Amino acid sequence: MKNRAILVLLVCLFCSATICTAQTASLAPRQVERAADASPVIIPFELVNRHIVIKVKVNNSAPLSFVLDTGDKFAIINLERARALGLTLQGTAQMRGAGAGSSSGAFVKDANFTVAGLSDFSQPVKLALPLSKMASRLGQDFDGIIGSDFIVQFVVEVDYQSCTLKLYDKDKFNYAGTGEVVPLKLNGGGHPIINAEVTPFGKAPIEGKFVVDLGSSLPLALYSPFVREQKLPGTESKTIRSLGIGGAGGEAKGQLGRVAEVRIGKFRINQPLTFFSEDEEGAFATSEVLGNIGSQIMNRFTVLLDYNRDRIILEPNARFAAPYDRAFTGFSLEALGADYRTFRISKILENSPASDAQLQSDDIITAVDGKPAAQFSLTSLNELFERTATYKLQVRRKDQTFTVSLTPRRMI
Repeated sequence: MKNRAILVLLVCLFCSATICTAQTASLAPRQVERAADASPVIIPFELVNRHIVIKVKVNNSAPLSFVLDTGDKFAIINLERARALGLTLQGTAQMRGAGAGSSSGAFVKDANFTVAGLSDFSQPVKLALPLSKMASRLGQDFDGIIGSDFIVQFVVEVDYQSCTLKLYDKDKFNYAGTGEVVPLKLNGGGHPIINAEVTPFGKAPIEGKFVVDLGSSLPLALYSPFVREQKLPGTESKTIRSLGIGGAGGEAKGQLGRVAEVRIGKFRINQPLTFFSEDEEGAFATSEVLGNIGSQIMNRFTVLLDYNRDRIILEPNARFAAPYDRAFTGFSLEALGADYRTFRISKILENSPASDAQLQSDDIITAVDGKPAAQFSLTSLNELFERTATYKLQVRRKDQTFTVSLTPRRMI
């Protein structure tokens, strides 16, 4: 195989958390008609920093953690994991994503992945890319990604509240519920594109094309050409410098603020947190779409991905009307060590609870309210710190250990 370059859009990691619950109540109960032999295969997933993580095997390996990402097309395995498994690697694949940078991987030959509970199914792993650096921001091993090549084989129902995927026979599936049917088109990269409407503060609604990106843990990202054209975020939207937003291409530059509203079909999302990109290169600098709609909007729905009929079906769940009122610490965290239980502050935001507490980059949080930090996951810590409460942090800075009070607050 000759050396070739390939452009892929990969996950955007944003340090915040969502925990699955057993609650499955819906504001719009659905009815799904099925043939007698067309019951869905149910695949559990773990929601890790708002990323859908399922277990797969590659060539009968031990179970690996792969992210389901509608912002990706091919099955991709972490380059280090591919080498450890002894996979055959050929040529060069160039990786671009959120952020301005890029890195190189390889094409994979004669490797397939399987999904537990999905009998008689396997699909090729196409690429091996260096994903290890993103594991510290996910807080666990990040072995790979599966995207539209997998999704298009089924009708995929994503139930964020029960943390399950339901995989329906795409030929026998017939929807008869009351959810909103939103037309979509897959672009050349396999990403689902829909029409939606964004209303910035002080402006009229603006309709345009958006990527539906379940691999982005942001609610809404507006790309830099649109941001510049519309002079966003504008004076009516309070903003803070973004921390911890990035992906395969490194750190994405921009501001976090809000827009007045996002409308998808009949659904209106009030004042969602919004990333206003300032990137000059990479996925967030394209003018082909206005931006992407990520998991913090989509997790307010049960989402049915029906690519074969060019549609997404949205059914609001019990979280639909919840406000975007999270608090901010003013720091970003990374999880280090073999067990990802060493929590290092990587960045500090000026004029924030973190700077008020005189925390610094490279500080290690060793305990929270007397509980050893090793008893938390990165997901649970980030979820905890989204609440407006005062926490006693035990912190290690080089050879010193001390305690500070941290009170996250709503900053935008």
